Amino acid sequence: MKFSPRNHLEHCPKPKQAGHKPPKKPGGYFRKLLVSLCVLSLTTSQMAWAERGGLIRDAETESLVRSYARPILKSAGLAGQNIQIHLVNNSSFNAFVIDGQNMFLHVGAITQSKTPNQLIGVIAHETGHITGGHLARLRSQAKRAQSASMMLQVLGLAAMIGSAFAGGGNGLGEAGRGLMASPGLVRRHILAGRRIEEASADQAAMTFLNRTHQSGRGMLQTFEFFADQGLAGSQFVDPYVLSHPMPQNRIANLRSWVKKSAYYKKADPKQLQHRHDLVKAKLIAYTTAPRNTFRKYPRNNTSTPALYAQAIASYKQSGLKAFLPAIGKVIAREPKNPYFYEIKGEFLFKSGLPHDAIPALRKALRLAPKADLIRITLAQSLIATGKKSKMREAITLLNKALVKEKQATNGYRQLAIAYGRTNNIPKAELASAQAYFFEGRLSDAKRHARKAKKLFKRGTSHWIRADDIVSFNPPKR
Repeated sequence: MKFSPRNHLEHCPKPKQAGHKPPKKPGGYFRKLLVSLCVLSLTTSQMAWAERGGLIRDAETESLVRSYARPILKSAGLAGQNIQIHLVNNSSFNAFVIDGQNMFLHVGAITQSKTPNQLIGVIAHETGHITGGHLARLRSQAKRAQSASMMLQVLGLAAMIGSAFAGGGNGLGEAGRGLMASPGLVRRHILAGRRIEEASADQAAMTFLNRTHQSGRGMLQTFEFFADQGLAGSQFVDPYVLSHPMPQNRIANLRSWVKKSAYYKKADPKQLQHRHDLVKAKLIAYTTAPRNTFRKYPRNNTSTPALYAQAIASYKQSGLKAFLPAIGKVIAREPKNPYFYEIKGEFLFKSGLPHDAIPALRKALRLAPKADLIRITLAQSLIATGKKSKMREAITLLNKALVKEKQATNGYRQLAIAYGRTNNIPKAELASAQAYFFEGRLSDAKRHARKAKKLFKRGTSHWIRADDIVSFNPPKR
């Protein structure tokens, strides 16, 4: 979990290749993508974190969330639909879907949920919206909007995460929150229509939970809590209350369905609860000040999740000298946990010690061979050593990772650096074009893609990739 470097051609051998313009404010291209609900393009920089806001990437958290979602999606008949769950760096409890293939989960939903079952229930509920075709109706309402301001009210939640697409600015995120909180006619109309859809999604969620032999008690606990918040007045304005209206009859119906289930009393497996607690501790430590972490996980708490959080907070507070012995204790507890080695390698890298980071990251990848985010971080550390002998290994790692992580902009940036250092300028230009493209900077992407096209043989796979970017035009409404 770290920031993505911006100057992804700064190490290329030709000075004319190294130009890098500051990020542009979201313009027409971003707005058109937002309006057309191309939210997949909002998955931006690899592992961007708290200080920047927007979407985040973390191998451990994503692995846990996938393990929660996989059986639910399978039971819903969506296993082959390549549905992506994106993590939003926001401390409020929220989850939503705005098309049929992308679900958004706030970090706050993880840190505020006490059990896996509570989060699984929310994922099941959001899956109910997908299977119920509710997003098609939302798009239909968006198409009928007669002005840009009305359209933005319809898509307010999308605007909340839009800052990630633009490279970290918070303007659109603030605008989205304001729009969702406004008393506009469009918002009231949409939320009124969603009340029926919410009840339908509740019932669908219970079907999915029963099929997977899981309790609905966690979902009920979550929604009872937010129903109480909604009744408490304006001091509680949580996005989940706004987008998931909860009248008492809905809660009563849900309570009846949950208690009738044969799996009502079934508890989460202990190992799953442990993984949940570890991820909670990690996220809390990453996204809050060290003093808050130590308040939540005081020194006299010697559980593994507490030690994990304390280690991260120690690094943020006192640096590597305090972190290394602390993470050593955590690793000693669970020497086969890949994510403990990953975070050790990450902090060594952040501290300017890429050579020392490499062994820890290699160990992490051996223990989690499918974790492409770790693969990218290892490649970045290899590149940061500055040794040409490390470049080919880094290129191999990055090309393998980008087969699945197709929109990991930091992966393409690192690939551009590695190709540049091996004097493979055509591929460096193409990697730069891909990084800019998935960052939403279309003019820069096309500029580098045009250079790449001139350097590749016409009709080859690399030429075709460059041509696709040059030929790309944003969808129009």
